[in-house]
Formats: sequence, C-alpha cells, structure tokens
Amino acid sequence: MRLTPYGSQDVYDEMFAEDGIPRPCGARFVDRLKSLTDGSLQQRQKAAELSLQNMGITFNVYGHKAGTEKVWPFDLLPRIIDAREWATVDRGLRQRIRALNLFVDDVYNDRRIFRDKAVPEDLIQTSKTLRAQCQGFRPPQGVWCHITGVDLIRDADGQIYVLEDNLRCPSGVSYVLENRELMKRTFAHVFQGMSVEPIEDYTEQLLKTLLDCAPGGISDPVAVMLTPGIYNSAYFEHTFLAQQMGVELVQGTDLIVQDGFVHMKTTQGLRRVDVIYRRIDDDFLDPKCFRSDSCLGVDYLMDVYRAGHVTLANAPGTGVADDKAVYAYVPEIIKFYLDEDPILPNVPTFLCSDEKQRQHVLANLDKLVVKPTNESGGYGILMGPQSTQPERDKCAEAIQANPRDWIAQPMLTLSTVPTLVGDELKPRHVDLRPFVLCGKEIYVMPGGLTRVALREGSMIVNSSQGGGSKDTWVLRNAVSGNEPANLPHTEFASKETV
Repeated sequence: MRLTPYGSQDVYDEMFAEDGIPRPCGARFVDRLKSLTDGSLQQRQKAAELSLQNMGITFNVYGHKAGTEKVWPFDLLPRIIDAREWATVDRGLRQRIRALNLFVDDVYNDRRIFRDKAVPEDLIQTSKTLRAQCQGFRPPQGVWCHITGVDLIRDADGQIYVLEDNLRCPSGVSYVLENRELMKRTFAHVFQGMSVEPIEDYTEQLLKTLLDCAPGGISDPVAVMLTPGIYNSAYFEHTFLAQQMGVELVQGTDLIVQDGFVHMKTTQGLRRVDVIYRRIDDDFLDPKCFRSDSCLGVDYLMDVYRAGHVTLANAPGTGVADDKAVYAYVPEIIKFYLDEDPILPNVPTFLCSDEKQRQHVLANLDKLVVKPTNESGGYGILMGPQSTQPERDKCAEAIQANPRDWIAQPMLTLSTVPTLVGDELKPRHVDLRPFVLCGKEIYVMPGGLTRVALREGSMIVNSSQGGGSKDTWVLRNAVSGNEPANLPHTEFASKETV
C-alpha cells in the first residue's frame, strides 16, 4: 500500500518524527505496512470489527440514546514503545504503587504522614472516598491496591506524565487482551517477528495475585469475581476475566455470610469463599455497613472482612488515594515513604481548596482543564480553551460553592498515533493505561490499554465519550537511536491537555 506519512507540528507523534520519517521503534512496522496491497489494511480493519461484533466484545454507555450496548471501537494500527523507554515506565509504576499502598495503610493506621505534615490531614478528612469503617485495619500482605490502572500521557515535548491513578475498580484490561488476539488473527504476518513483549499471562498473574493475598492459614483458597450484573458498563470484562481465571462470576445474591465466613451458593450447597475480586463500588458492598438501599452487595460482608476471614480486592477505602486532589501530593508521598524522587512526574495541578490556587484557576478558566476530584469516565470536565463563557461561568460557580471538589491542570497536547480514517492514516490523540498487580510481588503488564480519541482534534479518549482503543506493542529489545523521552525535567511546556 501507499503510505503517506503526515508531518506533526506542535504534537509528539508516536510513530513519525516531525520530518515524517518513522521513529526507530516504528520503522520496521512501517516497512511492513508498505508491503501491503492497496485496500488490504481497510479489509483487515473491517474483519477486526466484524470479529468484535461476532464475539460480543462490547461496553455499555449509560444514557446513550441509541442503546446502552456498543461494540468496542478498535483501530488496527498499534502504538509501539521501545524497550528502553518502557523500562523507565515500568520502574516508575512499581515505585508509585509501592508508595500508594504504604500511603493508604498509613491513612487508616499510624497516620505518620499527617504528623510530619507531608500531606494536609484536612485534605484526607474531607475526601468523599475516605472510609471510617477501614480505620485500624490491615489487609493480608499489607496490600490495599491489588489491581491498579495508571493513566499516562505524553506531552508535545515528548515527556511522559502520570495523569491519574485508578485504584478502586480500574477497567479495560480485557480489551487489552482481546486487542492483542485480534492483531494476531487479522495482522498475523505483520505481527510475526516484531519481537513484542507477550501479555497473555495477565489473567494467570491476576489469579496468583488474588490467591497470594488470601487470609492466612488456607491451603487452597477460593476466589470469585463479584459483579453488579449485566447492566454494568464493564460487564463483558467481568465475564471475560472470570472465565480466563477459571473462577465463578457471582452477584451479591449468590453470596451469604454464615458463621463468620462468606459462602457461595452452589447446587451442592454452600462453599466457602476466601477472596473476592469485587467490581462494585465501596458504597454498594454491604447494605449493613454502607448504603442501606444497595441491592448489589452482601449483608455483613464488612464484618467478615474486618475479622480477617475474607480478602476484598481492591480493598475498601483505596479510593482515598485516587482522589484527584490527593494526586497532587503523590510526589511528596513517594518522597515520604520511599525517600526517592518520582521517576514518572505528575501533571502540574492546582488545588481549588487552596485560596491562592483557586483564584489563579478562576482567573484562567479559559486556559485550564478543570476536573471534579471524584468523577471518572471523562464526565464533569471543563476543557477551558474549548469552552463557552456560560460553561466557564457555571464551572466558576461550582468551584466557589465546593472548592475541595475541584482541581485544574494546564491543557496538555496529547501525543498522536496513526489511525485508519477511511482510506487514509490520520493522527489521533492517545493516552495509555498500564495495569499493575500487587500481591507478594508486583507485576506490570508490558504496555496496557492505548485509548484513542477517534474524533479529529478531540482530547477525550474515554470510550463513554466516543473514544476507541489500539493494541500496545512493547518491543523486547531497545532500538538503536530511540532514546527514552520520559526522564523528568523542571521545565513545563506551555501547550498542554487532558
């Protein structure tokens, strides 16, 4: 096929340099693309989309007027990451997860970080995700965040930043695994011989992580996946992961607390459950402890949990660490617990709870991205440079009414990856969500979920907001001339987004 590279101005493209020449990590892939006959790429893209539909790989969009269920949007052209650069990302993710686990444990126990004033105690006490019911509790292995999804972005200058930590019920890993299988089936001869790090052992590593954190003294622990049910946006993922791990997929009505333990109802009677990978928010886990109107949870589950007779992954209360206001203090958290500088820097963040920073935000709403501290999925965000005056006025009122609930960040220009649009390759903005497992050991999946904003010029990559995904290839061997671009620096580019 004819491949017409595009010039990238003021944007970092993952595949092509500014002169249109492929970057070293992508050169071999581009050569293979050129060997395809005209129309072959489009045919393979359609084949991939048909496979997704036939396999029922979907997600739900709440309130979507065309129906709640949509086929997962997928683009055939991968994002490629050099081994040397990934090694730095891997180290940075391990460092971050270690520090955040120590932080959550400290918040609910010794509270050293408050006594040393490294993080304001009031910031934590006013967090909507702080759970008083977890005070004084320590989970098995000291692990609170068993499964974490960390959102990474690359700015126009090539610097990689951590945009967000997801420590409650991070989703998307099933699509990573399915994307890889799609690539192998529809792009086999291009994929073959590219020396890409494998990801197929993720579910095996996930099960090992869960069982490693079972309550002590159990020789053959039993794990289950707890789902809210078929109407949840990530229900496909729940069924996929349960099937791949070989564990039962259960709802709250399938579990019962009896004699101080959790049991699963089976056709052969009750069976004890030792580990619950829960995909239900804290508030709905136990009607006797949290929301009394919840129909999704299990009565007295938290009593069993606090008694140490069942492990919940992720642990209730972990949301205190992915509060977007707490995010601003993660560099200090890393320094406090590990005595290290962050390997992966944060995006500079303004806390609206601080009066001086709040005034700066209110005076620059047309230049900043404003986010609610506890929303997800791209909801509630004001993209300042793309907003109208009435939208900014409404946002200013919300900030002044509840300053603690808002943060603001500069508008970064997300990097792009070539994406098939009709018969042409066009740059589309992307982020990356690597998945990290923490049990007795830490496992980092090589790559992760590359989410792509399919609409031209859009910076919103969430699937609920019209985004799609790509396979992510981490090369096993460093490519000559491909220097890592994500070493922290003190300068910050003036152009930015989220």
